[in-house]
Amino acid sequence: MNATRELVAGGSGDFMTVHHLVVTGSQAEIGRALAEEAAGRGWRPVPADPTVARARRAWFARHWPQHHARMAGAAEVAGVAADTDEVHLDGLAGLPAGSGCSATWCAPSATTEGHGLLGRNYDFFTVGWQQMFALMSGGEGPEHEPPVASRPYVITSVPDDGPATTLVTMNELDGCMEGINEHGLAIALLIADAEHAGEPVQAGPQVGLGSSQLPRFVLDTCENVEQAKQALLGAKQYDLGTPLHYLIADRSGRAFVWEHTEGGVEHVVEAGGESLCVTNHPLHRRSGPVEPAKGVETMFTHERLEQLSERMKAGPMSPALLRDALDEVRFDARKAGEFPMRTLWRSVFDLDERTMSTHFYLGDADDGGLRYSPELVFRPGLG
Repeated sequence: MNATRELVAGGSGDFMTVHHLVVTGSQAEIGRALAEEAAGRGWRPVPADPTVARARRAWFARHWPQHHARMAGAAEVAGVAADTDEVHLDGLAGLPAGSGCSATWCAPSATTEGHGLLGRNYDFFTVGWQQMFALMSGGEGPEHEPPVASRPYVITSVPDDGPATTLVTMNELDGCMEGINEHGLAIALLIADAEHAGEPVQAGPQVGLGSSQLPRFVLDTCENVEQAKQALLGAKQYDLGTPLHYLIADRSGRAFVWEHTEGGVEHVVEAGGESLCVTNHPLHRRSGPVEPAKGVETMFTHERLEQLSERMKAGPMSPALLRDALDEVRFDARKAGEFPMRTLWRSVFDLDERTMSTHFYLGDADDGGLRYSPELVFRPGLG
């Protein structure tokens, strides 16, 4: 195994500090390295119901063996047996509560380079967990709580027995918010129903895929969109009260949005043309705007969708034009007002080149705009 960590953006005096962790070796060795990194940030295994722990481990062994092997590596760091039923050996941080993001996909036929593109803004709160939950419920949280999104990671995994991946994660080192694998398959998660989002259900890990595990599962186990559809239709998943949806695209020019709604109903929303835009309301409903819940109107979910959709119709898209379109709908102090939300990073995936180009939020500028790091280019593998 080999593991390296490098500071790539931000630092003292900036809102965000971003590290790039590169790990090679077996899946168990990668899991050990991720757990060691998480343990340095305070992670400890949480107690488990033995029946649930056994069922989760069996599900992972059957459906997601890569994750199952990484859990064995995490067990070494925790000093427990890999088959323990007493604790959960994944969830290497806290569970994200969702985010008010924007994402868009362009087919190769609709781009100047003939490459499929996927772009996304990751919009999230700039406060801590308790402050965020208090804000959502109309209360007040504690002062001076560390912002939950201020220490993201870019993680590149190069396993001996599966596709190399590069991903961005806000706080769970064994999950991700977005990423790409060596086959040119990319995925990004977004909150699915901003009007009804609230504090997550405190139920603990369940059997199947948690919200931030689902993207990593797809990147580990699939090469293209068709495989991703089959894998997700065959998977068990849960969201603990904060529904998310996922934009998934491959280098061949196919894309869809995956939505898992109340009652366990699953939806594959196909791209109806050469582009597909997603913000923070379910696409399977195909309905007009509804009256948003208190506080959610600040997220401009429908306005962002309409603006992005119009930009995609304007003519051939290029990486530069896609960046411009995403920047037009990003959150800054002028748009959000006192609402503590910003576009924390923007990523553009070139699915043909298999690259992820990302810049990260460092703080507010004097004019109410945002300060960002230089754009960084990552790719799966070591090349």
